[in-house]
Amino acid sequence: MPGKNTESLPVGLALGSNLGDRMAHLRAARDFLAALHEGDQAPLVSSVYETDPVDCPPGSPSFLNAVLEIMTSLDPEELLVRTGDFERRLGRAAMRERNSPRPVDIDLLYAGDRCIRTARLVLPHPRLTQRRFVLQPLAELRPDLMLPGQSQRVADLLEALPRQPEVRIVPGAW
Repeated sequence: MPGKNTESLPVGLALGSNLGDRMAHLRAARDFLAALHEGDQAPLVSSVYETDPVDCPPGSPSFLNAVLEIMTSLDPEELLVRTGDFERRLGRAAMRERNSPRPVDIDLLYAGDRCIRTARLVLPHPRLTQRRFVLQPLAELRPDLMLPGQSQRVADLLEALPRQPEVRIVPGAW
């Protein structure tokens, strides 16, 4: 079947929102991704974190961020297409300034132990290890995960990052 792998892989996805009803957008993205989950166990879902914008235009609002891990046999390229379609359904403009405010942003972080480099997709995500707002929720879920191409666990990569910008947990957000 096109768009499917022969086996389910754990796929990590980062969610972010800094425009509109940020929590509603994260919940919608969580539910969308959970519907793609094929495992017997529930998908892994981190807490929600609030962060100041990084590399965004001046005056950009703060983000709500979370990380999910789903099991899926969807090819990562097909998953990228589906997440992009979902982002646009929630109001993300197709043409926009880089890192501009957006209702929802879904980034593929990893797909099992696969390394992918295509014109549209690089896995593991090339900036994952530099972003506290991604590593902190990922470390909550999978502290011992070794990403392809890395020699340190996610928890160790997080520990090596500067403490700023601060990533603050949002109690009881989900």
